[in-house]
Amino acid sequence: MQMVKNSFIGIFLFWFAFLFFMPKQELYYTLEKTLLGEGIEINEESLEETIFGLTAKNVTFYFKGIKVATAEEIDMYTLLFYSRVKVITLKVNESLRAFVPQEIGNTRFVHSMLSPSTVRIKIRGTFGLAEGRMDLKTRKVHIDFTEPKDIVSIRSQLKKDEQGWYYETSF
Repeated sequence: MQMVKNSFIGIFLFWFAFLFFMPKQELYYTLEKTLLGEGIEINEESLEETIFGLTAKNVTFYFKGIKVATAEEIDMYTLLFYSRVKVITLKVNESLRAFVPQEIGNTRFVHSMLSPSTVRIKIRGTFGLAEGRMDLKTRKVHIDFTEPKDIVSIRSQLKKDEQGWYYETSF
């Protein structure tokens, strides 16, 4: 029994040390470099490491050199078997107002090893509350507007069924 207990303690300490000493900023810069190859550039004012993640403040997004959005904060958190990215106050460029809501309050992306091919999405903004999923196998995104408020500006991008408004796309 003591050996089993010591094994669990050893595994926990290894897991904790791995997360604590993980090169979080280097992984973030690798992500930036990968996205740059797709024409997406991310500039942040500051990066702060936490025990289980990384926080980027005042982030600006560019697509092929054109500023498309800014975020007040992006909080990335991982336990390896569970990861979360939270985007706080995303403001989209006014030129994209016809396609995307002007301001999105909070967005959460959650990935769990219990469902490795799915990323759950939860969005709260001026349009209300939306929840959905990103299927990594089929490369599809489906977002249901569970509590729609002001969707007039994005209604042309949405579809409607018996459950309500939704957005669907492939990537």
